[in-house]
Amino acid sequence: MILTRRGFLAGSGAALCATALQATTPDLLQIEGPAFGARWRVRAAMGTDAAAVARAMMRVIETIDAAMSPFRAGSEISAFNRAETTDWLPLSPVALTTVAEAHRIAAQTQGAFDPTFGGLTGRYGFGPITGTPEGAFQDLALGSDCARKAHARQTLDLCGIAKGHALDQCAEALRSRGLETFFIELGGEVTASGLKPDTSPWRAAIERPLSGPSASHCVVSLRSEALATSGDLINSYVLAGHRYSHIIDPRRMAPSDSALASVSVFAPRAITADALATALFAMGPENGPAFAEQAAVDALFLSRDGTGLREVMTGRFADRIVVG
Repeated sequence: MILTRRGFLAGSGAALCATALQATTPDLLQIEGPAFGARWRVRAAMGTDAAAVARAMMRVIETIDAAMSPFRAGSEISAFNRAETTDWLPLSPVALTTVAEAHRIAAQTQGAFDPTFGGLTGRYGFGPITGTPEGAFQDLALGSDCARKAHARQTLDLCGIAKGHALDQCAEALRSRGLETFFIELGGEVTASGLKPDTSPWRAAIERPLSGPSASHCVVSLRSEALATSGDLINSYVLAGHRYSHIIDPRRMAPSDSALASVSVFAPRAITADALATALFAMGPENGPAFAEQAAVDALFLSRDGTGLREVMTGRFADRIVVG
């Protein structure tokens, strides 16, 4: 399974039918369907109720999309962004949980991940939020069921973290239905629960982030944890010799433009791995690894080096590699 970070929340199409197929081994079933402009895939033991899994997955995806897609005019986040007020605004638990984790990662990374910079992302052609950013993450106050802007026109863009929350919620939905052993991919991010039916760890391949035919850079094992990858292979363009990525560098108030091609992060929760991968990419090929090492984050940094790649690993990332 190749990991990439593909696009933003843009309407899941979750009502479309899911499919169930035998996976690459006879003891595994693969169930898949549409999500966020990409696909979701679940691998579980043969005999798993595929229809129940599909219903659970699509229910979560639709809930997350309805709450946090800036591409949907009727989503909670779109309504929050339109409300030009500094009064407290209600948020559902699913939205508030995501905002709270975004706020925590923003503080931990000193603003390298900032969910209030959606206007910059849109300005460079990567999203629907186009207003000039007002304030920063510190200016957003959180309550038990609401949030308040310090600036009336402040906006939230949760595309760098919402997919991770969706992945966590999908895993919880499957556990609530009695499944304890499974592997989920959601738009290029993955989480694993337990071991495969043959008692071996689940595996995922991390894509080599260079143009040309798709190929894996390495294969890693997962044991009840999540893995997210952020990069500029898909969501970027080159203009006048500069690469413009969908990931904003808050220090420059502009898209990241460095040799860094992708960052992959392990974490207990996908919501955390998702946001940290974005933050570390924004930090760049020098500051990112330095921060990750100090914070004991298990991460893989792949940077363009001529026609090849230079890799830097932090924490215990190297321990997860089973095929290099």
